[in-house]
Amino acid sequence: MLLLLYTASIWGCNAIAAKLAAGNISPMSLVMFRWLIVCTVLAIFLREPIRKEWPVLQANWRRFLWLGFAGFTGFSALFYLAAYKTSAVNITLLQTSMPPFIMLGAWLYFKEHISGASVVGMLMALFSMVLIASHGRLETLLHLSFNLGDVAMILACMLYAVYTLSIRKRPALPALVFFFGMAIGGLLTSLPLLLMEMLAGYTYWPNATGWWVLAFVTVGPTLTAQLAYMRGVELIGPARASLFPCLVPALGAMFAVITLGEPFLFYHGLALILGLGGVYLAEARVKLMKSRTA
Repeated sequence: MLLLLYTASIWGCNAIAAKLAAGNISPMSLVMFRWLIVCTVLAIFLREPIRKEWPVLQANWRRFLWLGFAGFTGFSALFYLAAYKTSAVNITLLQTSMPPFIMLGAWLYFKEHISGASVVGMLMALFSMVLIASHGRLETLLHLSFNLGDVAMILACMLYAVYTLSIRKRPALPALVFFFGMAIGGLLTSLPLLLMEMLAGYTYWPNATGWWVLAFVTVGPTLTAQLAYMRGVELIGPARASLFPCLVPALGAMFAVITLGEPFLFYHGLALILGLGGVYLAEARVKLMKSRTA
């Protein structure tokens, strides 16, 4: 739970980094550079484990290519495409589709039991995201319209849900070596997208602020948060882990108040309480069931 709370917090900060990145580093150059740095660092510090496990890495190269695209590069590319084609309200609200996709997939493919408390907890957490997306106003929800950007965001959420389910069963590799394989997949699949961005004339390389944003995104969301999320899913399962991303909008709003001076309104606080309460309700139910069967 602590690992997943850390992940949600860093992803909340990542929204702030995205605001700072605008005009300072282009989207696909940010994606490519962060995975290039991560792959280089891991290759240096994991020389012996990588050499030892190289036959397993080679045997599973297709899987690593897919995981790197689904969880890292593809999601980011669709997210940026959605940002050009739809409103920020739609993007935020449509991210609420990710936990149901994960929970449904866990039930269909892993036959994982979904308790009533988990469903209620997820609904509480999802409602917290609706509050953030609608700014606490019902009329905002009543005037939403769907376009190409909305479809792109739904596909992005489906892609990350598949990634979350896919890392449940992985090759018998140490966690860091497994992550290295996915990072290589993310780097390789980012190159064609960067080339497309360059050919379209949208690429601009980082300036001084862009390098600072790149440093944070590399160390936080790209490296440590991904490792924490991967380990958290492995420990408690994708269905229970799917609740924690629901905390990202509320935590992001809180961090925006601290770092950017944005106002913290009543519905922000209510959303944070609902999100944390939903996670607590689902986890308390799981602990109660374990104590009864012990």
